[in-house]
Amino acid sequence: MTTFARLLFSTLFLFVATPGVAQERAPEELVKSVTEEVLAILRDDRQIQSGDTKRAAELIETRIAPHFDFPRITALAVGRAWGQADASQRAALTEEFRKLLVRTYANSLTRYREQTVTFKPLRPGTDANEVMVSSQINQPGGQPVALDYRLSRTPNGWKVIDVAVANVSLVTSYRSSFASEVRSGGVDGLLKALQAKNRDVQTPATSPTPG
Repeated sequence: MTTFARLLFSTLFLFVATPGVAQERAPEELVKSVTEEVLAILRDDRQIQSGDTKRAAELIETRIAPHFDFPRITALAVGRAWGQADASQRAALTEEFRKLLVRTYANSLTRYREQTVTFKPLRPGTDANEVMVSSQINQPGGQPVALDYRLSRTPNGWKVIDVAVANVSLVTSYRSSFASEVRSGGVDGLLKALQAKNRDVQTPATSPTPG
């Protein structure tokens, strides 16, 4: 995956919204309005632009992460092995994967440089409770890149369960590396690998190569 594509994955977290209001919006309206709001924040936040990953992580944790279904995202990324995990292992995997994603995309947010977003018509998902919101990232001086959000209807409103940049899915990208860890060490081996990545705070996290 190119550096530019990894940067664009940062927009996975462009879902700031006021609690209680976002749940009443249509998914495409929610994605469009909150994306524009966050882009405005990034344009004005000099600390994030200067590389303050702690500030970027705080933005993600407090305003953005609540709009993602991390248990569902983790289950999709782990794949078949999710069925082998007990409740405590599932909770631990979800927490560690969440930490990894936040750290990865906090690094990406600091690379924001005046990108803009163009939205496309809503597409239906695999069933009535899923939709795909498609958009395009416009990079000054570069080629536009497709960015698609997959959302699912939950009792707490629409939640993001996957995102694809240039047709490369976040879930699919991690599934390959997760499957390799499970083959070599089982579910506990995958959990230990994620814990090790999260302990290594001195090394910037990066998105995996699509498998």
